[in-house]
Amino acid sequence: FGMLGGYAVVVAMDRFGFPFLLTLPLAFFVAALVSVAFERTIFRRLYRAGELNQVLLTIGLVFVAAASIAYFFGTGQQPVALPDYLQGYVEIGGLRGGSYRIFLVAMALRIAGLLVFGLEHTRFGARVRAAVDNQRVAQGLGLNVDSIFAITFALGSGLAGLGGALAIEIVGLDPSFGFHYLVYVLIVVAVGGLGSIGGSFVAAALLGIFDVAGKYFVPDMGAFLIYLFMVVLLFVRPVGLFGKR
Repeated sequence: FGMLGGYAVVVAMDRFGFPFLLTLPLAFFVAALVSVAFERTIFRRLYRAGELNQVLLTIGLVFVAAASIAYFFGTGQQPVALPDYLQGYVEIGGLRGGSYRIFLVAMALRIAGLLVFGLEHTRFGARVRAAVDNQRVAQGLGLNVDSIFAITFALGSGLAGLGGALAIEIVGLDPSFGFHYLVYVLIVVAVGGLGSIGGSFVAAALLGIFDVAGKYFVPDMGAFLIYLFMVVLLFVRPVGLFGKR
């Protein structure tokens, strides 16, 4: 869905002349709408299955998606033209930072804040937490668990599409996008802990720091440090940093 959001941005900008910022909501809604069809026909059948089955299905869909994108768009990188105000550098307190990277940090913090607020302090968030913790009890209380899961899945997929759109300039976009970054996403969820937005946020930050620091200070080890960090942490805390189960 992240790759789908990225290609939605490319198509909207190249073929229809949309400005970059207006394509971001489009990426969200395209990924969310497509995910509804997948959720109703495929994923809903696996809600009561184990996490391993869900992961294997996801990886299988990544192979299908990669082949489909390669067929329609080719295998080359898809560039995106950023507006002038998101290019260049900004100097703050003697430190220089890329304008677009600062924009990404601001977007990520805002989205994380909205997610935490939505899940922890709204009626819908309470329903989601109840449905995830115990489906049978939630159904017994009159909650429509299937609808809650469908809406949650669409929101998550839409955010994945938005993430893919925002990531084009930094990591590039091609049919292998899912293969490169799905593993990182799984690591973030495992390290952060299931059921914790804050845990995923902290895990993503830690893994990013370990990844960059490892490549800078110990280039011979490359990205191995983040896997070592994950293994050590999961030995100490099998449910992750903030996992509830």
